[in-house]
Amino acid sequence: MHETLAYLPQILPAYIAYIIAVVSPGPAIMAIIGTSMTHGRKAGMTLSLGIFGGSLTWAIAAAAGLATLLQTYAMALEVLKIFGGLYLLYLAYKAFRAVRASGDVLTAATETKAPTFKSLVLRGYGIHVTNPKAIFAWLAIIALGMPQGAPASVAALIVTVCCATGFLAFMGYAVLFSTPHALRIYRNARRWIEGAMAGFYCFAGIKLLTSNM
Repeated sequence: MHETLAYLPQILPAYIAYIIAVVSPGPAIMAIIGTSMTHGRKAGMTLSLGIFGGSLTWAIAAAAGLATLLQTYAMALEVLKIFGGLYLLYLAYKAFRAVRASGDVLTAATETKAPTFKSLVLRGYGIHVTNPKAIFAWLAIIALGMPQGAPASVAALIVTVCCATGFLAFMGYAVLFSTPHALRIYRNARRWIEGAMAGFYCFAGIKLLTSNM
């Protein structure tokens, strides 16, 4: 343990980089906000659980040295990029349909067909695990906090601390945006919010499909 703590000067910048990444608006955060406002706190936290699973997947992969694998099999990353871009465009389509929908906003209490636990978890996981940007963020974090020659326990510590922080952040977003005040804001500005989400997903999807990695 003492050997691991000796690397704290390198681990701290990596942790700060992760905090910046996890609080920056992205497809995952937008999905948590939209789901929490539309279907309530439980649904938002369930979606967050799936997003956390996707983040944990990339964290473990980065710590295990996925960079070498991606360099060897570059086509795998291209396929992932295309799949992720198309998935974001699908989310944009769903958000755009919500903009066009008429009638009052359905809250968690009046929603007749709320998403199931399984569908929410899978949706959250899909949003995060199909985003190649997430693996590059984790690769940068691991590289920043784990200098050459560092023991595996350093990577384990980085993943544990960062993922614990990410879990609290994702759940915090779900709780914050499912409050009565947030719901009132959503009811008054539903079309604008859904429109912004549709535009964001569309922009992110097109950018991902057209980016060079």
